[in-house]
Amino acid sequence: MSTILAFAGSNSSTSVNFKLVKYTASLLAGHKVELLNLANYPFPMYSEDVEKESGFSNSLVEFRGYISNADGVIISVNEHNGNVSAYFKNLTDWLSRLDLNFLKDKKVLLMSASPGKRGAIGALKATEQILPRFGAASVTTFSLPSFFQNFDEAKGIVDADLAEAHAAVVKQFVESL
Repeated sequence: MSTILAFAGSNSSTSVNFKLVKYTASLLAGHKVELLNLANYPFPMYSEDVEKESGFSNSLVEFRGYISNADGVIISVNEHNGNVSAYFKNLTDWLSRLDLNFLKDKKVLLMSASPGKRGAIGALKATEQILPRFGAASVTTFSLPSFFQNFDEAKGIVDADLAEAHAAVVKQFVESL
């Protein structure tokens, strides 16, 4: 049984990416899944001054511990203006200051979702490129476009082709653990 950490890179209380992560986590029977809603994790905007004055917050150290204890990590990133959100970028800035290799040897299932037709692909691609810098061993990806047309909270992914693609990447991720 593997331990998997799952979270969305969003601090929104209505995050479609958290809904996708929560659904994905529900498919991982036989594994210990730690599902975190980052809307409950306030992190100050990173600056060297804040780091020097206050150090690392308990929330950040706790979050880093969840990553360390996981065999694999599922992340779904949101997109603002074609790139990762400031919240997720800020989180990676803080984590990299605490430990540059905070994803060392971790298998990552990286996803994105948005109400738009591109499925937050800009944020997905940007994040996919940066995660190996933080030590990620491998990254498998999935994007869910047109979230409100393709996802139902009771049923999951309702588009057959997207559901099949999602199932394939989840299977690939689990088999890599």
